[in-house]
Amino acid sequence: MTTVGLAEIEAAQERIKGFIRPTPVEVSPSLSEAAGVPVWLKFEHHQITGAFKLRGASNAVAQLTEDERRRGVVCASTGNHGRALAHAAKVAGVRAVICMSCLVPANKLRAIESLGGDVRIIGKSQDEAQVEVDRLVREEAMVMVPPFDDARIVAGQGTLGLEMIEAVPDLACALIPLSGGGLIAGIAAALKARKPDIRVVGISMARGAAMAESLKAGRPVQVEELPSLADSLGGGVGLENRWTYPMVRDLVDEVILLSEPEIAAGIRHCYREERQVVEGAAAVGVAALLAGKLRPEGPTMALLSGANIDMGLHLRIVSGEDVDLMAEAA
Repeated sequence: MTTVGLAEIEAAQERIKGFIRPTPVEVSPSLSEAAGVPVWLKFEHHQITGAFKLRGASNAVAQLTEDERRRGVVCASTGNHGRALAHAAKVAGVRAVICMSCLVPANKLRAIESLGGDVRIIGKSQDEAQVEVDRLVREEAMVMVPPFDDARIVAGQGTLGLEMIEAVPDLACALIPLSGGGLIAGIAAALKARKPDIRVVGISMARGAAMAESLKAGRPVQVEELPSLADSLGGGVGLENRWTYPMVRDLVDEVILLSEPEIAAGIRHCYREERQVVEGAAAVGVAALLAGKLRPEGPTMALLSGANIDMGLHLRIVSGEDVDLMAEAA
């Protein structure tokens, strides 16, 4: 299969030193008591841009040639990748165009614009935004930096796996948000290279989970994108997917899907019990534990992948408002 291995991930770790922040790992007493095993939380929402995406974007930008730097970079994004690419491009002095659908929350648009990214809102899905990306590549010779299906991105995200297993060497189970697969593919490759028997669980929302549907179909498929509290997990996997679909298929042990109320419960728990503000996509590992949708048999780690939630929405969630109605309006 087309894959990214430990050597590429270790090289990425060296390459992005100084551009990303190694993030802490802390044990959760409340989740450990509920699960009956030690449960650790990886605080990647403390990353410089508020999400894990900076690792892959920094690794990709660091490998641009001088000619590619002059042409500038472009991507389609549900928000966090766009923010990361805009940040990495700004540090490198490179032009960045970020194409997104109208489903991306306004707070994420503003964050990208504040970094000097050229934001373009195209259509109602990431696939529609990708059409504009393809036009810019074709007509303006810009360099596409995909949000997930790219070896440089997978290797960059895989550096998280190295930090996780270094922090907890006896880790038995990793709970990782699942969307296009760049994050979980890289982490699974790193973890299983260091500890082959570790269990890697992908977690997504029940509304429009493209990778879950693709795994079920046995090939990449398109799904309708729907509003969700876990908006960062939206978007397709790409019908021509080369990297992440085969890696997720071969390295991920289980996929769990969550309802909107379950995701909201994860956000509330992180705030009330862990004193952490996280977005819906980041709360899914905690949410799966709270919902009893898996029973870990050894030391477990849930990745809190991002903090880029609209604070008005966060307030409504932690106050217990109707999350189904909020998802429809998100």
